[in-house]
Amino acid sequence: MADVQIAISQDFFSAFARIPRKQQKKVNEFVSLFRTNPQVPGINYEKINDAANPQFRSVRIDQDYRGIVLKPESGNVFLLLWVDKHDDAYDWARKHKCQINPETGILQLYEVVHGESLETPESEPESETAMSPAATPATPLLDFRDRELLRLGVPEDRLQAVKSVASMAELDAMKATLPVEAYEALCFLADGEDLDEVMAEYGQPDGPQVDTSDLAAALQRPQTQRRFQVVDDELELQQMLEAPLEQWRVFLHPTQRRLVERHWNGPVRVLGGAGTGKTVVAMHRARWLAKHVLQRGEQLLLTTFTRNLATDIEANLRKISTPEQMKQIEVLNIDAWVRRFLKREQQPTNIVYPGQDAFDQCLQKAMQLADGSLELPESFYLEEWQRVVLPQRVTSRREYFMASRVGRGVPLSRKQRAAIWPVFEELRFQLHQRELMTPEDAVFLVLDMLDEGKAARPYRSAIIDEAQDFGMEALRLVRGLVPEDKDDLMIVGDSHQRIYGRKASLSQCGINIRGRGRKLRINYRTTEQIRKFATAVLEGVEVDDLDEGTDPVTGYRSLIDGEPPSVRGFNTQDEEAEWVASEIQRQIDEGVPSQAICVVARTEKHLKPIESTLGQRGVETQKVSRNSADNASVPGVRLANMHRIKGLEFKAVFLVGIKDGVVPLEYALSQTNDPVEQRARELNERALLHVAGTRAVHSLYVTYSGERSRLL
Repeated sequence: MADVQIAISQDFFSAFARIPRKQQKKVNEFVSLFRTNPQVPGINYEKINDAANPQFRSVRIDQDYRGIVLKPESGNVFLLLWVDKHDDAYDWARKHKCQINPETGILQLYEVVHGESLETPESEPESETAMSPAATPATPLLDFRDRELLRLGVPEDRLQAVKSVASMAELDAMKATLPVEAYEALCFLADGEDLDEVMAEYGQPDGPQVDTSDLAAALQRPQTQRRFQVVDDELELQQMLEAPLEQWRVFLHPTQRRLVERHWNGPVRVLGGAGTGKTVVAMHRARWLAKHVLQRGEQLLLTTFTRNLATDIEANLRKISTPEQMKQIEVLNIDAWVRRFLKREQQPTNIVYPGQDAFDQCLQKAMQLADGSLELPESFYLEEWQRVVLPQRVTSRREYFMASRVGRGVPLSRKQRAAIWPVFEELRFQLHQRELMTPEDAVFLVLDMLDEGKAARPYRSAIIDEAQDFGMEALRLVRGLVPEDKDDLMIVGDSHQRIYGRKASLSQCGINIRGRGRKLRINYRTTEQIRKFATAVLEGVEVDDLDEGTDPVTGYRSLIDGEPPSVRGFNTQDEEAEWVASEIQRQIDEGVPSQAICVVARTEKHLKPIESTLGQRGVETQKVSRNSADNASVPGVRLANMHRIKGLEFKAVFLVGIKDGVVPLEYALSQTNDPVEQRARELNERALLHVAGTRAVHSLYVTYSGERSRLL
């Protein structure tokens, strides 16, 4: 059959994921047949009495299961909408509308409200009670003109219901009965966002009259593509059916799609809170560039800060990319890339970090030259080394005199700098004697080789994920690896999730994003209740936008509702461990896969009581590795410290040991006397708790023994 188009709704994949495996196989067979030719004689379409759309038809999957299809009266576009048991499938067809909005041209799918009066409820007879303040009609939450609401995608038959909403709770209760794009727009308006800004994001301009029968045209619109996917390829279809819950592979929000599928005239920065799909954008952008921009022999680098996140990204990127595309995409965390480059160029690769024995021995030797009259603790020297000397590549006393100390809380005179410098000079000497170097100096070595022409710039494009964790030198390196051109850089990050203390400005690193800064605002991972809880940790804290501005924590919204996080205190750590283990056991007994549960603590030490108690109950556990992607097919409750859980998500998360002295970690805060550094470390601790809380999809449990953390 020529020019047939088959589109499958997001709802279909959700329904498909819930049915038994045996029926999934039969659905799979039907969908393949349906995609090949929806009018083959083997497919029997049955009319559905009282269906919300007269074009809905039932198709037989087996004796018990039915699919719901929109079979057009004319044209060659067929929509596969739902699959369920016979009676439930028919009931769904009676309760849902699927139609092209005559104002916006978007194909919309939402619940019908049977028997709802579209008129304002009759008022009570006038009396003293009726005239009392309690009986005063509520102020509308969404006081906008009909035309404005229609342009935002509100169906005409829902206008009066929307205009009668008096509270956020009432709007949330209407969620299923509104198209998703209209509900999102109304939520932002209800939260106080400016109408012009919401209209710019969601509003459809007045244009030519919409043909409400032209499904092919509707499927081309970005807002439609967030709910419907045209299936052109059998292999792609099978991949979608094999992982129906991984809908990020297929369905992109229009704001995400606009970031991914376009040519940019230079570097673009993408901000977004936890759960807004920043990494999804980064992966889809990499695939799009490999398909539409990279020429034969050209390479793209997708890099991030931590090894486990890079491994996880590569594993997921392989799910959406062809083998040919993956040959042109390198996924590697930045430190590993530097090591590999230096090794290939036959340069030294003995890189050490503070806290490692080799570095600490060098520091202790250098500290013997510290001027005691300055009364500066060792922590000051280490912070000055990491915040001033290394990022600015200070190698002489003269350079140290001129170095910027913005962000340091202890002022220094020229004389004091002169007295301090011998410690840093000796530290560099000790490192050189042992043939060691810092990660920062390793990066500068690579930059020197590139600038001097001793090594080629190996990439056409680069994408940075979790850019807030990159230092100044690392951002300069990525800029140096890619020639300035269209579609050269995408920088993705969120300073609210900065957990490693590094801070840098893109413009100061040679990355000009002027006019190319964008922001994602819809949280897809967590419930609104969990989002609010995790965000509250950061209220009143000002963070940067990865450049010269600030990024407020407001303006985000989750479309998922659920139970508020559970916060529980216990007298002892053993009582806490027993409760957590029993709750995990209960969830597993009720069918929650053990690998969908994660226990998180500030440090490994505070995981041990839970690990031991779970082991006594016979509950298998798996520690989250920093070197490999988490394999969701391997059973076992996951155990992770707050740094390791970044980039992951779980159905249920237990944050344990969230008590005074541990969160924030008193040891981390007490290692400095610099008030600016103390504030920075406090923010890091808040960011860690925020990140850990936002890993929960449906359920978040926060427990402590003794005195609860002040961050709660």
